[in-house]
Amino acid sequence: MKEVTIYTDGACSGNPGPGGWGAVLMFGEHRKDLSGAEKMTTNNRMELLAAIEALSILKEPCKVKLHSDSAYLVNCFQQGWMKGWIRNGWRNSKGQPVENRDLWERLAELMKNHQVEYVKVKGHSDNELNNWCDQMAREAVARLRNAH
Repeated sequence: MKEVTIYTDGACSGNPGPGGWGAVLMFGEHRKDLSGAEKMTTNNRMELLAAIEALSILKEPCKVKLHSDSAYLVNCFQQGWMKGWIRNGWRNSKGQPVENRDLWERLAELMKNHQVEYVKVKGHSDNELNNWCDQMAREAVARLRNAH
C-alpha cells in the first residue's frame, strides 16, 4: 500500500464569507499542490473540503498521514466524534444536528478506501507545508474575488 503524506488548510475572509482551501500531497519524490475557493462558506467547511479534495484524487487505496491545524478536523477522528454522531443519528453531544454533515459524510466515504491517520500541527507557526497550504487557500480567495 502506497504511503502518502498530505498537508491541508482552510481559510475564510469573514466567517461566513469567501473561503479557500489548500492541500499538498506527497508520495516519494512526487508532489501535488491543490487549492480552491467558494463564494460563501465557513472556515470549518474549508478545512473539511481541503481534506476531501486531497483524498479524492488518490487513485488507489493508500496509507495516509494527513496533517492539519484544524482541531475541528483532527479531533473528530482522534477523539471518535464521528462514531458518536452516527450512533446518535448525526446529532452532537448536545442533541443538535451535526454542522457540516454533508462534508463529514463525504469525508467518511473517502476514508473507507484509505488508512488515514490525522496529525495536528500548530497553525501559523514554523511548519513550512502548513504555511504553504494557508497561503494557497488565501490566494484562492483572492482569485475568486478578482474574478468578479
